[in-house]
Amino acid sequence: MGSLLQRRVMLFGMAAAAAASGAGWFWWQEREAAAIAADAAVLWTRKFPRPQGGELVMRELRGRPLVLNFWATWCAPCIREMPTLQQFHREHAAKVQVAGIALDSAAPVNAFLKQHPVDFPIGLAGIEGTELLRHLGNVNGLLPFTAVFDAGGRFVRHKLGETNSAELQSWIDSL
Repeated sequence: MGSLLQRRVMLFGMAAAAAASGAGWFWWQEREAAAIAADAAVLWTRKFPRPQGGELVMRELRGRPLVLNFWATWCAPCIREMPTLQQFHREHAAKVQVAGIALDSAAPVNAFLKQHPVDFPIGLAGIEGTELLRHLGNVNGLLPFTAVFDAGGRFVRHKLGETNSAELQSWIDSL
């Protein structure tokens, strides 16, 4: 009888630890999302030079959901996902905006866009754009990085690494 009681106490202890761990993870995720949402407000105050001239004014992109992709010409996964972003933009332009922020300079971006044109706006942030990445939850400033905002400009989610069509679709369907 003693061993049955010991097993039950041990199982109860393990279940309680698992529940506490899960609650702690959920709390951390919620706290991180709230912190990113507060920091993301800086995005809407920014203007980025466009590689062909002019400016990408972020506040002008509010009003419809936005998929914002950070990339660079020297980033192989970034280059691989560009056709996916372009196709997504073409298929969903009436409902969702796509924009790119290149952590690069105008010359390589222009050369890339001549060979691989995209219909969505591109802004240039240079290496200083890594600070903006940190505001959006990418603490190491790695690429590619995609952030999604709802029509009100509120941060919804982000992803570090290459994305795909199904993932983009699921993000937009959840808005």
